[in-house]
Amino acid sequence: MSAERKTPAAAAVSVMVLLCFIWGVGHVAAKFAAQGISLVFQSGIRSVVATGLLLAWVHYRNIPLWQRDRTFLPGIFAGLLFAGEFVFIFAGLATTDAARMVVFVYLAPCMTAFGLHFLIPQERLNARQWAGVLLAFAGVAVAFGDGFAGGRGTLLGDFFGLMGAVFWAATTVVIRTTRLASVSAPKTLFYQLAVSGPVLLAVSWMMGEPGVIRLTPLIVAAFVYQCAVVAFASFLTWFWLLRHYLASRLGVLTFLTPLFGVMAGVLLLGEPLTPSFAIAALLVGGGIFLVNLKG
Repeated sequence: MSAERKTPAAAAVSVMVLLCFIWGVGHVAAKFAAQGISLVFQSGIRSVVATGLLLAWVHYRNIPLWQRDRTFLPGIFAGLLFAGEFVFIFAGLATTDAARMVVFVYLAPCMTAFGLHFLIPQERLNARQWAGVLLAFAGVAVAFGDGFAGGRGTLLGDFFGLMGAVFWAATTVVIRTTRLASVSAPKTLFYQLAVSGPVLLAVSWMMGEPGVIRLTPLIVAAFVYQCAVVAFASFLTWFWLLRHYLASRLGVLTFLTPLFGVMAGVLLLGEPLTPSFAIAALLVGGGIFLVNLKG
């Protein structure tokens, strides 16, 4: 069903570090752009724009996208999971900090490793990696405790971030365990974007979001960053990595993403950083590191 995956080499690790930075800042960009563009609506439009960019890319590179390969049903399913992920993430950003959101969402690599452990022999976890999963979950528990103690009303948004992680992990598991594992990265991403765009816009409409409220150069720049860099370039790179490397090892340095996200939220948005939440971020990051550390 799929070609044998490799352990990420130095070049792949370097790419993952860059992706970590892009994704960590991405939540901050979405929170900032929410001053002028409703959050879930913003996510839907960025999927639509990124779909257009992807179609232009595959046309330029002459990459086949429409051949019959029996990926339609798993592709639609993966696209719906992808849409669910961003419904929770973007809706959650309305009631929690971007720094908090990125910590909860990036429990996903540990959830992915946990799921693949039971489905793919190559992805079995050893004792150290199980310890990493437990450490990451302990970090989430500490983060929730910080939300209870803070009294800032972040618990619903925090829970939405956790649900976003569940949907992200489920999407990766579907990609790795179905015929999607053997198709090109652009086709995998096309399913995610083409399905999620209309679904997210429909959810935004059902939520009664106003859509575009006001536009300034900074809001437009934050939104363009999400469309071109996050939803198109970084996701395309991510699915290419999934096509060639072991999914449970791709997070060799994804523990940096929560740290990048926390720093960006504090520095760019002035979000508060309590000692207990800093510890939670380090626990989640440490857990991801242990899960993906090469033996």
